[in-house]
Amino acid sequence: MFSLFKKKPLLDKETQQKVEAAIQQAESGTTGEIRVYIESHCKTADPMERAREVFAALEMFKTEARNAVLVYVATADRKFALFGDQAIYEQAGGPAFWQAAADKLTGHLRKNELGNGLADCILTLGSALAAQFPAGPGKNDNELSDEIVFGK
Repeated sequence: MFSLFKKKPLLDKETQQKVEAAIQQAESGTTGEIRVYIESHCKTADPMERAREVFAALEMFKTEARNAVLVYVATADRKFALFGDQAIYEQAGGPAFWQAAADKLTGHLRKNELGNGLADCILTLGSALAAQFPAGPGKNDNELSDEIVFGK
């Protein structure tokens, strides 16, 4: 089917760059890895379940220290989830780790500020990751891409 209307991107280029810069900044002080996945609609009833699926599909469990975090957002459904790998839950998985970042994102989403919310959430996660998984000499390889992944 042919359409004269272009589909609006989920994030404009400037916002994408801002979010990706936040990922780079957040990861600079930690061995942890952060990825962002954005799609219009959550393909499951529970966004945490969908985040788990995306985490697996992106093979984020393959990081050496098992300390990757996924920020998942379904824009049209106004849902999000934060999902972390094994080491996150074992070493830094207390409620405060997740709550501070979730609160940052929620506050911005209420004001329709997705880009600012993602950047703020990512930087909060980065600080928490740095406390538990600090970077050091020879310990800060960027194992996962910093680019946002867009679903369909």
